[in-house]
Amino acid sequence: MESDTTVRRIKAFGTQHYVPQDNDGALDRCGNNGYSADPKRKPEVSLYLLREALAASLVSVFILVLWGLVHLSLQQLVIGKPTGEFNAVRARQHLERITSVGPRPVGSQENEVLTVGYLLEQIENIRLETAAGPHQLTVDVQRPTGSFSIDFLGGFTSFYDRVTNIAVRLEPKGGTQHLMLANCHFDSVANSPGASDDAVSCAVMLEVLHSLANQSSPLHHGVIFLFNGAEENILQASHGFITQHPWAKQVRAFINLEAAGVGGKEVVFQTGPENPWLVQAYVHAAKHPFASVVGQEVFQSGVIPSDTDFRIYRDFGNIPGIDLAFIENGFIYHTKYDTANRILTDSIQRAGDNILAVLKYLVMSEKLADSSEYRHGNMVFFDLLGVVVVAYPARVGTILNYMVATATFLYLAKKASLPGNGGGRYVRDLACATGVAVLSWFVTLLSVLIVALLVTLLGRSMFWYNHFYASICLYGAAATGKMILIHTLAKNLYYGGVRLVELGDLYFDVSLLLWCCSLVWLTQQGLCSAYVPMLMVAFPLATRLLLAKEFKHRGASVKYSVLYLLGLALPYVHFMFLIWVVFEIFTPIMGRSGTEIPPEVVLATLVTLATIFLSSFFLHFIYLVRSTKWILAGLGSVFIIMFLLVSCGLFFPYSDSPDSPRPKRVFLQHTTRTFHNLKGQVESRDSGLWINSFDYTAIQHITPHIPEINDSVRTRCREDRPFCGYPWFLPVKFLSKKNWYLPASEVSPSSPLEFSLLSREDTSWGTVKMMFSAKGPSHMSLYLMPHRGASLSTWSFGDGTPQFDLSGEYFVFYSHGLNAPTWTFWFEIQPPRDPDPSGPEGMISVAISSHYFFGEDQRTAQLEEILRRFPTWSFPSSWVSTYDMYRY
Repeated sequence: MESDTTVRRIKAFGTQHYVPQDNDGALDRCGNNGYSADPKRKPEVSLYLLREALAASLVSVFILVLWGLVHLSLQQLVIGKPTGEFNAVRARQHLERITSVGPRPVGSQENEVLTVGYLLEQIENIRLETAAGPHQLTVDVQRPTGSFSIDFLGGFTSFYDRVTNIAVRLEPKGGTQHLMLANCHFDSVANSPGASDDAVSCAVMLEVLHSLANQSSPLHHGVIFLFNGAEENILQASHGFITQHPWAKQVRAFINLEAAGVGGKEVVFQTGPENPWLVQAYVHAAKHPFASVVGQEVFQSGVIPSDTDFRIYRDFGNIPGIDLAFIENGFIYHTKYDTANRILTDSIQRAGDNILAVLKYLVMSEKLADSSEYRHGNMVFFDLLGVVVVAYPARVGTILNYMVATATFLYLAKKASLPGNGGGRYVRDLACATGVAVLSWFVTLLSVLIVALLVTLLGRSMFWYNHFYASICLYGAAATGKMILIHTLAKNLYYGGVRLVELGDLYFDVSLLLWCCSLVWLTQQGLCSAYVPMLMVAFPLATRLLLAKEFKHRGASVKYSVLYLLGLALPYVHFMFLIWVVFEIFTPIMGRSGTEIPPEVVLATLVTLATIFLSSFFLHFIYLVRSTKWILAGLGSVFIIMFLLVSCGLFFPYSDSPDSPRPKRVFLQHTTRTFHNLKGQVESRDSGLWINSFDYTAIQHITPHIPEINDSVRTRCREDRPFCGYPWFLPVKFLSKKNWYLPASEVSPSSPLEFSLLSREDTSWGTVKMMFSAKGPSHMSLYLMPHRGASLSTWSFGDGTPQFDLSGEYFVFYSHGLNAPTWTFWFEIQPPRDPDPSGPEGMISVAISSHYFFGEDQRTAQLEEILRRFPTWSFPSSWVSTYDMYRY
């Protein structure tokens, strides 16, 4: 390291004097950037280099202030005073009444009778109250039956029977031909009150219906408020409405209200397809806008293991829409902690204000009547700290992106063409510096991943689940320190140990070039998210041009540094908001993503990428600062201390804190399994507690509390049995390959599954047609596994074509509401020409599992006993099930 007092004068690119090349060309290389480093040259003007403490303070304060602004904006749920059109207090009363009945799985009295009864009562009150007004209100309770296939969770087929929809049609008394659809769902997963997912949305919709129905002036178009009772069963009720209800043909667009978290702000994370007028309507009407096209493109990429009714309306109804969801605090999503008291009244108010305003705007819009005229094109949209939404057509965005990219390349080309940069000197310098920057990224990422691997091997995975900023201190300090170290070594060794102002200038150009390349690439891919690198290029470039004179005459002065950071503020605060969204979504997801995805690798990668992106326009400060030794020492100390604390197990992943619970999710099924041979005889039978952990730590923290749950009872997948021979409720065995089976007594539900082969027929075209019947609880899963050489040719589900072969297996998800008839189905199978002697006997294995999610059959004494032994920081979701397998 050099002295902290050196200040040098080197002329700007194109005007500096280069040392003549010697015989071996040692000076004409990237190593010294071609700049004279002769200390004897008399400086013409002194140029400032930043003091280490000042540089660190400026950047730290900048980051902390912007991060504080992001959090402040998130806490500001309602902007301004409510207009009074939407009554959040009344909506909260609806929420509390809906959740007071407890969990509401499909088929339960709580879902099909109590909740339906309450909703119908409130809707009737609104109808009577507004009967004398200019609107008419029609209610229809639909109980559809249907089937469809969906490529979610690897792909499966869904069959539903008599699930419940409450459709409320609000329109002018003269009637209307064009309708908006507003959708929520009132069912919940088993064992969760489902306040945020999705009772609060139904409460909001009830109050929006009340407000619109009480308007004195008639609406131009109508609105269908759909309270659907089977969304958690993988979008079944919405499919029943959009494909079977007579009103569906008049729907021109929809708004879907969902949740992937509990409370906070509802964010627009999907729109379209195409139909930019919907985004324009939201931008124009929403009182408290919160939207991101980045979220839309990330969600639709399939990275997030979730889906909403938006998909059904888009794919099966061919109608465009807007998808909104609560995303904060996903740690307690689908758990017992998703209660009404955790949702702030202001959160209800902002959602109600937004939905009411957007619906009013759309039903008064002429575009709804002839939306096809405005159909084509996508929109770039994003909000700035929830204050204002920026939206413009994607084609305008493309032009803007290429204009910014062109300006950047002209800026770089001008530098390359200045006198003294002949022979491509600047281009070579820029290329070498870019190589150093990219190399620093890969080395940094590799280093941090090594740390993540060590943490995993030490058995400390997910230490950050309840201590998020501990991960920033560990992985963030490692990433930042590594990058600074690499560039410090480059400055002192690769560039001859000379701190030149031009090196800082050069590395600004490197950051600009890399962001510009990403801008061009994303634009060419047709991604609307290209606006992010556009902002990260346009503002720094404009700032740099405005500060060129200051930098030329004074170097890295305090004035220059402060103004430079201010110029970065807007793109950086928006980028930090996007970083918050990424961590707010993906951190909780790691707690329910199964036992196979190493969470340390995921989070360490996310932290490192965030560090790389945020540090991009701070790189040149490394070359403008006099020294980095104390910065490196500080970061190294933070990393070492944090690594030692993590290694010692100081940070426990889970918490039962009433204010901020971080539960560990465990699924327990008390099940009885029966396996039949080709003759229909029982080959084997057993019973046990089947345990699935849905995060990477598996049972590591459970075993000390319940010693009998240990690796000695870990299961092994039987490949000759459908879905390994276990009662998977959904086809997620690829996510959770580690599970445990603790021997237990046999289950005997009061309504046992009745399954039988009704007929078997050899067809004239060489297949075997088999028809079955099944009668059991509201939730059943059917598994079909053709043996080697055999194949399914057709069946009674969906469009008749078997779809989504999961490694040779087919999964059919079944559910029903009240008073459903016996489920009958058939399939045709092509027998194998040459049966496999080493495989299972017959041509197909058929298995069916029944799941008892509510009522007396949901619990057993043995299940209750083991549930009491689980630690308070865990959330064991439990039920009774059976699994029966047959060979044919």
